[in-house]
Amino acid sequence: MNGTPLQTNNTRIASIDLGIDWTKAKEGYFSFRIYGSDELFNQNFSSIAANRNSESLTNRQRNPSQQLGFAGQWRRTFSGKQTIVAGFEGRDVRGHSAETTFNSSRPTANVDAGGRQRALGFFGQDTVQFKKSWSLTLSARADNWLNSRGFSNRNPLTGGTPTASLFPDRSETAVSPRVSLLHTFKNIAVSASFYRAFRAPTLNELYRSFRVGNVVTNANATLGAERLTGGEAGASFQTWSERLTIRGVGFWSEIADPIANVTLATTPNLITRQRQNLGRIRARGVELAAQVQLSKGLQIAGEYLLTESTVTRFPANSTLEGLRVTQIPKNQIDIQLSYVSHTWTVGLQGRFVGNQFEDDQNILRLARFFTLDGEVSRRISRHVRVFVAAQNLTGVRYQTGRTPIITVGPPVLARMGIHLDFQ
Repeated sequence: MNGTPLQTNNTRIASIDLGIDWTKAKEGYFSFRIYGSDELFNQNFSSIAANRNSESLTNRQRNPSQQLGFAGQWRRTFSGKQTIVAGFEGRDVRGHSAETTFNSSRPTANVDAGGRQRALGFFGQDTVQFKKSWSLTLSARADNWLNSRGFSNRNPLTGGTPTASLFPDRSETAVSPRVSLLHTFKNIAVSASFYRAFRAPTLNELYRSFRVGNVVTNANATLGAERLTGGEAGASFQTWSERLTIRGVGFWSEIADPIANVTLATTPNLITRQRQNLGRIRARGVELAAQVQLSKGLQIAGEYLLTESTVTRFPANSTLEGLRVTQIPKNQIDIQLSYVSHTWTVGLQGRFVGNQFEDDQNILRLARFFTLDGEVSRRISRHVRVFVAAQNLTGVRYQTGRTPIITVGPPVLARMGIHLDFQ
């Protein structure tokens, strides 16, 4: 469920994964995988009254999808100083969204949309170690994908003319290079890397529209791929008899044509958005982490992430330029305390998440929060371990979404069980 009596959902997944690995002394290591799955996702959406005392059904969706894929890889090390990796992978995905729309809980139309996506990629990597303390890695990947058989049909149930749309096939190609350099001292390692990457739009983004609360998000069959250019540099330091590790990384990236939910219209009862390529965004920041081994089995670790992610260019709507990217907090902190022995494992984790925005216009703010999670497990035999875990031990009512009605996370979520390991 999504938090209300009408917003129910369920998923059924059947999958298969087969593979083979083999190694030859002179030829190297080989692996091959083939996999497939069949998934059915059902979900209901509703409109929630402003006073939160009632809701009405707005949409019922049935989303079947299938995928079939394969991947192969070869790896070989030469003279202990050079390792070459090469491989390929491909995937074919089909899916559609069959839905019934409602007005005041009465059905108004049947809508069906979907398509097919085929992707094929090749990659290679060469890592060379020289002068004992230097390591250079060069890699590249080439991908091609084809979106085909896209369609959208609407059949009104309360009068009106049925409509049917067929979207043209579209194909794109991307090349993603990467170069990394690593230098190690006695107890210090410094590294730097520069890279490019991409992300193709999914069938869900291309063809599936949805509604959550009073927000409707429409699909967009014309979406192009996101393309990222970025780099990072960092260092790690280990001391105090290898009991203290400190790591820091600075990063910068720019994404051209990122896919985002852009607001088109706002009324007191409905917010309409559409998935669009949002011009250009920039993300930069720093990640700091430390880990201390206090005693045998007892460890404390912490991590701080500072991220500044903003829209830098969007000619279609310049009012969004300079605003923060949705659902990316500026500050995040994680603290973990753990104890591990042969019989017992105890863990405590605190997580702080800073302010963030639910929408592209930076109007719907999600407040900062802190949660505390814990877990205790005990091994009772070689193959059996029992555990008890709880999330949000302090019962904080933290915000997880706004539609624009605020959605909150569960106060306390506890679980217990048995873990079996026969390896």
